[in-house]
Amino acid sequence: MTSLAERQGAFLCALLDDEAPLPAGWGNSQVAGLAVYRGNYRSAIMGALAETFERTALHVGERAFAQAAINHAIANPPAGWTIDEAGQGFDRTCAALFADRPEVAELVWLEWAMLELATAPDCEPFTPQDFALAVADFGDEDWGEMRLALQPRARTRLVDHDLEALWRALGSGGEHPDLGLSQSQCCLVWREGERPTFTLVEADHAAAFAAIQSGASYGELIGMLIGDDPDPSEEAIRNAAMRAGAILGRWLNEGIVVAINP
Repeated sequence: MTSLAERQGAFLCALLDDEAPLPAGWGNSQVAGLAVYRGNYRSAIMGALAETFERTALHVGERAFAQAAINHAIANPPAGWTIDEAGQGFDRTCAALFADRPEVAELVWLEWAMLELATAPDCEPFTPQDFALAVADFGDEDWGEMRLALQPRARTRLVDHDLEALWRALGSGGEHPDLGLSQSQCCLVWREGERPTFTLVEADHAAAFAAIQSGASYGELIGMLIGDDPDPSEEAIRNAAMRAGAILGRWLNEGIVVAINP
């Protein structure tokens, strides 16, 4: 006798894959019911994707977006308890399906990052004034060992298209601008109070953000900015330290830093 768990597993496989074998003992009525259920399931996922990625749908058009959504729904069924998670990895799906339009995957990534930030834990920003007080008595060793905590779910990505101009145009119904950037920039996404926001900054913010987020010290950040030179000049060290300070200053002004870690 087939166990309940085995029957449930067979049903789930048949729901997600049209070619999967049906559960044992099924007849024509169950097959017809599954077709309706499968259609409702995929429609729900496609609806969730359309709601999550409104600007992407506007950018690529209804038909192209629907094709991308159904491809994603079939290949990447949600693994969590909520249908909102259907958007996980949609940027990778769009990178493959819109290979000749790479700005699409960047826009999808941005919309997903903004959605995740909307439900991020609340936190108080560590203001420039807070920071100045905290480091007032720092010596060189203290600066080198300093580690920072950044906003939960804040993130960065290198992009090659002007997402700021595209975002504004899609929000106002205006003409799509010339998207290409002359060089890659970092898309920095964080939350101002309760409002997710983003901006484009210099490309080196992306590597710096990843390093600090993974626990690198301020001294290690400066070393990363110096580069691979085993014997850097005093000027190179000074320039890297100034650049690290400029990056940190931008993050403090935007409210992305939330604490100095002990």
